Amino acid sequence: MLDWRRRQQTKAAVKVAIEEILDRLPESYSTEAYQRKCQEIYQHVYECYSEAGRSIYTAAA
Repeated sequence: MLDWRRRQQTKAAVKVAIEEILDRLPESYSTEAYQRKCQEIYQHVYECYSEAGRSIYTAAA
């Protein structure tokens, strides 16, 4: 999706996907740590993947 960060629905879908993936990990983290990690990963994705097919990693290669 072009500039996925503009649509609230798309941003929410990214957040849910992150939470679902992290929820599969062993339950060694507290709820607070889990929520913090979800937010940190979402922030990373938000900052590094601006548009469909683009990331800071492909630009650096």
